[in-house]
Amino acid sequence: MYPDLKKTIPIDTIGVEERVSRLNKRSIKKESKVQGLKLALSMIDHTTLEGKDSPGKVKQLCQKAKMPYAPLPDLPTVAAVCVYPNMVSIAKEALKNSNVNVASVATAFPSGMAQLQVKLDDTKYAVDQGADEIDMVISRGEFLKGNYSFIFDEIAAIKEACGDAHLKVILETGELETLTNVRKASDIAMHAGADFIKTSTGKISPAATQPVTLVMLEAIRDYYRETGRMVGMKPAGGIRKAKQALQYLVLVKETLGAQWLSKDWFRFGASSLTNDLLMQIVKQETGVYQSNIYFSND
Repeated sequence: MYPDLKKTIPIDTIGVEERVSRLNKRSIKKESKVQGLKLALSMIDHTTLEGKDSPGKVKQLCQKAKMPYAPLPDLPTVAAVCVYPNMVSIAKEALKNSNVNVASVATAFPSGMAQLQVKLDDTKYAVDQGADEIDMVISRGEFLKGNYSFIFDEIAAIKEACGDAHLKVILETGELETLTNVRKASDIAMHAGADFIKTSTGKISPAATQPVTLVMLEAIRDYYRETGRMVGMKPAGGIRKAKQALQYLVLVKETLGAQWLSKDWFRFGASSLTNDLLMQIVKQETGVYQSNIYFSND
């Protein structure tokens, strides 16, 4: 059902930034820190989205997804491997008999500048190749023109094309200009059927920020109170340090509650985050802080 956007009140940017700053002062130590680091690792969508992607690179990425650090084999796997549609079948085969999902970007990622039929074909191809999840991009130009019904209808059509695959809707918040627009886009995406809402493609700056993420989390909270349907959240791009990941988990816990602290409802689109999490986990587990040269760069 199309949302009533007249109910969207202007977002108080200063208030959002103040709440983020306050939550960032929370301290997580010892056992809770280790649990948080491992939880964050389990929420990563390990991603390669480059023009030079090859089958070999995707297979290596999948191997690390299944076993992030061989000396600690009991570590959790990451949540998913995200690739272009033409690499989905390769990732699917490499991840066979694991609990790691295959995600694929679609809908003329990252620009979204294509006709609807092209986007539908792109989505259906990725699903037919074995994708468990689809990460689509909205048409930011249409949104900024105020053509909100276009955005709603396009998301709804892509959701139908996904079949059983989960749909993550990328807002590309760095191009939406205001936090009020971020809130409007979040509401439209969820009412159109999004299973997750996602900040960014990671291809422009700024990508994920904590104020933007908080606004999207609050949209999810209000939508859940209105409909009873849980929607997931995925900040993507620019999250590189374990400390940042823990801060994001605090945002989720304080805004949505513990039930969202699961890879089923929260993801990080941040492959470079993996190694910093591993470095911190090894430090906590062994007492020795290792350089990042001891971790594969993929």
